[in-house]
Amino acid sequence: MKKALLFLVLLLAATAGVLYTFPSTLLATAQFVESRRAGLSERSLSVDNLDIRYYEGGPDKAQTVLLIHGFGADKSNWPRFARFLTDRYHVIAVDLPGFGDSSRPANISYDVGTQAERLADFMRELGIGRFHVVGNSMGGHIAALLAARHPNEVLSAGLFDNAGVMAPRQSELFLRLLKGEDNPLVPRSVEDFPALLDFVFVQRPPMPSRLEHYLAERSLERQAFNDMVFQQLRERYIPLEPELPKITAPTLLLWGDRDRVLDVSSIDVMKPLLKRPSVAILRDCGHVPMIERPEETARLYLDFLQQSQAPATAAN
Repeated sequence: MKKALLFLVLLLAATAGVLYTFPSTLLATAQFVESRRAGLSERSLSVDNLDIRYYEGGPDKAQTVLLIHGFGADKSNWPRFARFLTDRYHVIAVDLPGFGDSSRPANISYDVGTQAERLADFMRELGIGRFHVVGNSMGGHIAALLAARHPNEVLSAGLFDNAGVMAPRQSELFLRLLKGEDNPLVPRSVEDFPALLDFVFVQRPPMPSRLEHYLAERSLERQAFNDMVFQQLRERYIPLEPELPKITAPTLLLWGDRDRVLDVSSIDVMKPLLKRPSVAILRDCGHVPMIERPEETARLYLDFLQQSQAPATAAN
């Protein structure tokens, strides 16, 4: 018995050493555990000559919720939020082309309008005719365009700290960019990465220092590409103000009140333009509430779905 216990301790110690030495393995393991905990499996689909990777889980015959991440992020933003949904909804969390493990050729467009149409094609390819859509930041901008331009497919829209409107009170991000400062969302050195985390979170989730360093290195590898995408987002900007009145579906505007990327006053612009708005503001929360406060965010979203009385017919 003692020998077996000693072997187990040594095995765990060796495993921890491997994970520390190889942070890519640590990251992959953490993402696998989070996705499995949420009942999600990783899949891929070829659409418009692009390989799109995504998580999928929940009952096949239930209504579908499509989750869209923001700029510089990927599908791993969603499992902590999605685990509160997959017992009753069919959930898909996608890596947008250009992000995560999906294709990212340099010679195509990554503006929000193009990405919205790619996702519409993606959902049709999956055979999902009607669905709920949730997006954060840039993903919220894309989600709003999907809801505005494909009203027959979108059952409801959840816009979490979304881009796309001119807020009455400019955010710290916009003020920095107007001054000609570096974009805090695209780190220029490993030392910039902790500042990025502090910029998007009020209370950032705990993370081993080795893993944080590895994520910083990965971010630097994608710096030039992310700069290019961000430039496209600015040059090919699509304002949501003319689009929001076209949204017929119930729409949840959910925001962290201490968001430094996109100011919470954006809600004051959006709410009067929407036909069926609901509002939820999380106190002492930053730009990515589904990561910083996943359970509370999920509860607010599920309450919204229940109150919106979306059609009860299956989405597939």
